[in-house]
Parts: sequence; C-alpha cells; structure tokens
Amino acid sequence: MRISSLHTYPVKGCHRLDHDAARVEPWGLAGDRRWMIVDPDGVGITQRQAPVLTGLHAVPRPGGLVLNGFDVAEPEDGPKETLRVFSAKPPLTARLAPAATAFVSDFLGRPARLAWLADTSVRPIATHAQPGDRVSFADGYPLLLTSTASLDAVNDWLLEAGDEPVPMTRFRPNVVITGAPAWAEDDWLGHRIRLGGTTFRAAKSCSRCVVTTVDQETGEVGRQPLRALGRHRRYDAGLLFGINLIPDIAPGETEVIRVGESSLALS
Repeated sequence: MRISSLHTYPVKGCHRLDHDAARVEPWGLAGDRRWMIVDPDGVGITQRQAPVLTGLHAVPRPGGLVLNGFDVAEPEDGPKETLRVFSAKPPLTARLAPAATAFVSDFLGRPARLAWLADTSVRPIATHAQPGDRVSFADGYPLLLTSTASLDAVNDWLLEAGDEPVPMTRFRPNVVITGAPAWAEDDWLGHRIRLGGTTFRAAKSCSRCVVTTVDQETGEVGRQPLRALGRHRRYDAGLLFGINLIPDIAPGETEVIRVGESSLALS
C-alpha cells in the first residue's frame, strides 16, 4: 500500500490544493482548514449551503493567504470572536480578518466574514480521541483517509445504476492510499496506521453528507454518489466512506508524509 495523493483545503469548503509532500502537525496537515468563512451569527459556511465555494482557490503564503488573487494577512491582532464550525458544535474562539469581509461577502453573495484559527489548542476532538487531541476547522478530526479501491467499488455501483463515475475529489480527502482491497480501511479502526514514517490513530469511519454530490470543479449539485452510499454503505453511524485519522505526535512536533511512501496498518 502506498500514498497516492495528498490534499489540503486552506479555507474550509474551498477548492483543494494538491501536494507531493505535506507536513503533519498534531491537529492535521499544515495549512489545512485554518481559515473558515462564517455567517453573521458566527456559524461556518460550507459547501452544504454554498456550493460556489468550489470556486474559491486559497493559497497560503507566509503570514497570510491569497483568495482568488485577493491577499489577506493573518489577523494576529484581529477581533476575537466566538464561532461554531456547525451550529450544533461547541463554540471556540478565533480571530476575524475584517479586511476580507467585503471580498467573501461579494464572493458568496451574502453577508459573511473570514476567520482565522490563531490558536490551534482551542478545539478538542469530541469522541474517539485522547484528552490532548486537537483539530482545526475540519468537521471533527484532523485528517480524512480514503482508498482508491473503495472508490472503484462505489463507481462500479454507479455504473450498474446507469450513472457516471465520480472522482475522489468528491470526498475531499487529505490522504488517498492505493494497493489496499476495497473497504480494508473499515478493519483499521481502533488501530494505528503508519503513513511513511508517521503514525496515526484510526479514530472512526466518516459519515458522508450532501457535499459528496457537489462537482468540485464546477459547483454543480447532483444526486450521486450519496444515493449509492445509501444503498450499499448505510450503517448506524451513517453513509460511510473513508476513515478519520488523528496524528500520533506530540504538540510542538511535526513530521512529513510524501506521495509514493508506503502505508501499513498496525495493531
């Protein structure tokens, strides 16, 4: 088994960045979902409400971010705000970037603000985690791992139903592996996974939502692959594809994983 691709999403819900190598921090891949667009009530706006976010290309730079050519500095002294990643999630404190308010509002066509997670220690992981584990603005866990063989299985179901296959980008993973049998990742839960020289805890399966029906290049919304997952991968925990990982490294440490490196399920 090997790592076949690596991806980050600098602003939650934005278009992906592809990487040959990525630095792993305790709360996820470096630069992944450290920024989030929020509504006037301080709740995150994602592709669930705004598929147009597929057209937001965010590129980190030292000390800031470039959004479709618009430069934003990290608001180190920006106003602190109590936010929620989702309305049902616990609150956390982040800093707003007022200079970007007009840009993100115009882009979405609705009132919005841009927030930066200045302090990565403020958001604990709710379940299947150790007390010191933290996460960025990701839905709930630092990384999402998916398998090319499992995607092939989903696409076989789609073709049987007369639908078009979908690319892996629909699932917005951080790490994609190849060389494992379809759904082998189900058996890794509760174990440790080594990617290159870095160890991760396989915390839980990932329950999928309507974002999987959004074409990540055009923003067009369809019905698949969520309907296929509903027929073939429906469990008590939801419609499952991929697994959530937690880096097994201490605060202050970083490691690097690379495309092409071997991956191994550990006991």
